[in-house]
Amino acid sequence: MVPRELKYSESHEWVKQEGAMVIIGITDYAQEELGDVVFVELPKVSRQLKQQESFGVAESVKAVSDLFSPVTGKVMAINETLAQQPELVNKEPYAGGWMIKVELSDNGEIANLMSAEEYEKFIQEGPK
Repeated sequence: MVPRELKYSESHEWVKQEGAMVIIGITDYAQEELGDVVFVELPKVSRQLKQQESFGVAESVKAVSDLFSPVTGKVMAINETLAQQPELVNKEPYAGGWMIKVELSDNGEIANLMSAEEYEKFIQEGPK
């Protein structure tokens, strides 16, 4: 499941742009690889993020995985529901399982992310 309207990073985060704001979460592929997510650590609102900087952690029964920001910007909101319901990352990775909302510093970074088709090819080819 790779929604066509989103952009994707090599670290398996998705980005939905809404004007100068983006919503970020992890892909269906990433949540499947992680297994049952039991804990999500997210940044504080107003934190400045750089592209490719870790913004948190997703912990599953199998592994702990860093979450990386696909864009540079300021965290404007976090999905506080994930503190009580981390399983939403598994159940609804593109809806209720979103993680952070970021105000973009550089709109051009979106153009460097993968399209749905490019991301599908990327995950089919596997690690390089």
